[in-house]
Amino acid sequence: MCTFVFYSAVIKEIDQRGYLQKDRIEAEVKWFYNSLGIDDAYFSTESVDNIADQILSIYGAKIAAFYRKDHKLELRLDNEGENRAVYIDTSKPGKPSVKRKRLGYEERIDSKYLDKSSSGKAYRLETFRSPAPVIKDGAGGDQHIRCYFIYKCEFPDGPTAEDETDMKKISDRMYYEKASENTKNIYQSLIEILINRTSGGPVIDMLEVENSNERRLVIAYRQKSATNYFSALSDLYHYYGLTSSRKYVENFANGVTVMCIYLSPSRGAPANISIEETMHQVMKEASLLYCLPINIYQNLFAERKLSLQEAIYAHCVTIFVIHFLNRLGPEYSTLQSILDADNPSHMEVLHKLKRRLRQETFTKDYIYSIISSQLKLVQQFYRSFAATHYVQTCSHGTPFRPSLSYQRIQVEDILTDEELKKLVRREADNDHHVLVMDAFRVFNNHVLKTNFYIPTKVALSFRLNPAFLPKVEYPQPLYGMFFCIGQEFRGFHLRFRDIARGGIRIVKSRSPEVYNLNAKSLFDENYNLANTQQRKNKDIPEGGSKGVILLNYESQDKATVAFQKYIDSIMDLLLPGTTPGVKNPIVDLYLKEEILFMGPDENTAGLVDWATIHARSRGAPWWKSFFTGKSPELGGIPHDEYGMTSLSVREYVLGIYRKLNIKQSEVRKLQTGGPDGDLGSNEILLSGEKYIVIIDGSGVLVDPNGIDRDELVRLAKARRMISEFNKSKLSSKGYKVLVDEKDVRLPTGEIVQNGTVFRNTFHLRAGSENITLMVPCGGRPEAIDINTVDRLIVDGKSCVPYIVEGANLFITQEAKLKLESAGAIVFKDSSANKGGVTSSSLEVLASLAFDDDGFYKNMCVSNEVMPEFYKEYVKEVQSIIKRNARLEFEAIWREHQKTGKSRSLLSDELSNAITNLTEELKSSSLWDDLEFRNSVLKEALPRLLQEKIGIETIVKRVPEAYMQAIFGSYLAGRFIYERGSSPDQFAFFEFMVNRMGLFAN
Repeated sequence: MCTFVFYSAVIKEIDQRGYLQKDRIEAEVKWFYNSLGIDDAYFSTESVDNIADQILSIYGAKIAAFYRKDHKLELRLDNEGENRAVYIDTSKPGKPSVKRKRLGYEERIDSKYLDKSSSGKAYRLETFRSPAPVIKDGAGGDQHIRCYFIYKCEFPDGPTAEDETDMKKISDRMYYEKASENTKNIYQSLIEILINRTSGGPVIDMLEVENSNERRLVIAYRQKSATNYFSALSDLYHYYGLTSSRKYVENFANGVTVMCIYLSPSRGAPANISIEETMHQVMKEASLLYCLPINIYQNLFAERKLSLQEAIYAHCVTIFVIHFLNRLGPEYSTLQSILDADNPSHMEVLHKLKRRLRQETFTKDYIYSIISSQLKLVQQFYRSFAATHYVQTCSHGTPFRPSLSYQRIQVEDILTDEELKKLVRREADNDHHVLVMDAFRVFNNHVLKTNFYIPTKVALSFRLNPAFLPKVEYPQPLYGMFFCIGQEFRGFHLRFRDIARGGIRIVKSRSPEVYNLNAKSLFDENYNLANTQQRKNKDIPEGGSKGVILLNYESQDKATVAFQKYIDSIMDLLLPGTTPGVKNPIVDLYLKEEILFMGPDENTAGLVDWATIHARSRGAPWWKSFFTGKSPELGGIPHDEYGMTSLSVREYVLGIYRKLNIKQSEVRKLQTGGPDGDLGSNEILLSGEKYIVIIDGSGVLVDPNGIDRDELVRLAKARRMISEFNKSKLSSKGYKVLVDEKDVRLPTGEIVQNGTVFRNTFHLRAGSENITLMVPCGGRPEAIDINTVDRLIVDGKSCVPYIVEGANLFITQEAKLKLESAGAIVFKDSSANKGGVTSSSLEVLASLAFDDDGFYKNMCVSNEVMPEFYKEYVKEVQSIIKRNARLEFEAIWREHQKTGKSRSLLSDELSNAITNLTEELKSSSLWDDLEFRNSVLKEALPRLLQEKIGIETIVKRVPEAYMQAIFGSYLAGRFIYERGSSPDQFAFFEFMVNRMGLFAN
């Protein structure tokens, strides 16, 4: 019986409106108050007018249903505001409708309120389903009413720490007042587990409801870490024949969200499966759903044509197919054999043809349509995948209960690889279908390990054997490949050696068109970057690697979340799972320990500290060396602060000036990558040329009389874009055009119609500004290719005499060769910008050589006090960078003078010669000659480390394979830099005789 003050006021308000017969008013009001399962809090806070509106709307819908032929009740009411919202809808319990899903209130609630909630501004949700059908005479079937109530949270005043767990300090006032002590204790327990857990996945629990067949599903997770999760969970429990009577979503001031859903079997649910078994499966899949609340095959899952596991598996393989389907065919190989491999124009055209074939033959939509038509094959491939990688475990202290999915695997046939191959050919409609569906088999056969079945994952990761890559497209074989998929991103990590180093970059997209281009080139860009890194790493013990994270177009503001999920999902595969129910053991077909060495790159410089601390919190023994470029407080040597990459670039620029007797102050310079970036800002601070053009993410800055240096230095020190350049500092001929500007008149009278297009192509206008030197310090790969390079060549002569490529892959190899044939002096990226990797390698060496105490004492800045060792070590690292750059510059210059070969080709030949010789030397018998080994290591290892720790201790602490790589790379580098990339057969013998002689003396 309702006792609320507003009850009589609501009756009076409805009576005054005159829409309802007087003898029906009290019955309808009483039914609304008592029969819909609505919580008391709604009636105590909602206005009389709004309650009256909702009662009248529902009554009107019931009348309309009575006069319909099918007597079906359809009701959709909403009242949205800044501080609260109400939605009322009708549905059949446990029967999701795909049509209603597209129009659903739950999706709107996610996007408008729950997904946007944070500690500063958050919303809470209460939703209730009527216990009985709306129309009791059975007309309209079993339509129930569901009401959703959203309230803006009112947290206690003052800031709240992320590790705060006191419910009074973190709770919304309404929740704290009305929640029972038992509920508060349950929520607090899950929040504490979440905060103390080193991984970022959700905490999921199930509780019995006393004297009821209901079960209470409770999930805690970090705010903004899972979008669309609330609405996606409805699909999950409906799939398993469950329905909810009430659901709650509480956001807390410490950045945690807790969902609580009361579930029971719906009418028609299988009687032979207990509620415990069903809930156990829902709990397992709720963690999978957290990674990808929305997937490509969501509708097929909602329609129960695929299970959640099958749908998400198909989603992952679809992305795999998009990137790796071999669409070139034998005709491409034939054409490749006919064309001249030494002709840059031939190779560039072949490259463009390859890209077009791969992009246009099988579009994303076409691949989706093929897979959607072959669901039986998808299910069969999933069973094969699960039979290999599924590990049935139970949480500590709980009885063993095989999950429903595990039981299915045990009773259903698992086909062999040969049987799957035959099944594809039998079921597929045509050759295209065979090609796409057979890629599922390729994927399964090359997954060495995955976190697909780990309960607390935050994104999906797969360690792949890269042997499936066609050699015609990827001639240099990869050693290892990680493939990661999250709701905000997809990404890869590729490496060419077991011990390898390279940065992690995040790729952003300004528009859907740019995103599509970035998605199509993602893997090739990653492969080429890692290959460049392999050549660049010639002076250090590590081979080349690279990680690239592509943000989904709708997630451009989620770079930090995407990076954290990418790193954590890879760590799932690097660290052994030892906690059932949290980090389960996984099936490991690789059977060897793996360690990755990573560093900062585009859009990740500010995130590496988190990765280091996270690795330490997860118990990774290699946490100190996991990431380089971290803050000095963690023992890092920041590249940007000390200009490590720029130092090597400058050595090549200065080398050109030295060889050709050029005065730096007379050089007219164009630079891509502005004063806001690492490379761009340090290039400005270290250089003394006359800047004519700077191009960065914000636009183009030009002054034919020379850009004001003081203003440039100000921006470089503050790390600001050229958009903040003071225009009053420009001469009368100078101008600034930003990417968002249109129809800008230049001093020459030219009209720039589109600032973005102007920015993207201005580097190709270098000839019009009489540029002497171009130094790319930023920009997208292949900004100059065989199709655009002719704009830099006039009458067979390069408009820019000198180019030092600081940015990776800015100019394609074919374009470099054409520029060199037109007279330009070009030094490519893998030679010029290797300073950063040298710094990173020496940072890692220090972390491996010191024990923890020594590392904290000598390499970590504490309370803004920098250890003396750290200061001197940084200086030694800078000295080593400049020395290595000079050695390679001199070798390339000498070999070009001797042979006339292109410097770009010589750079590659030197790199390949050093890396190949390194592999031979590090495992040769020379390593076993202790005295000779130590003589080489004394030269190769930083002097300060030897003085501080001692070479014997360094050798003991640093893994032997790493020391062998140091030994081999140093010896190989000194030999190749001295004798060239193609020495005669006696050259190494002479080199060794000389070294032995020096050692003996």
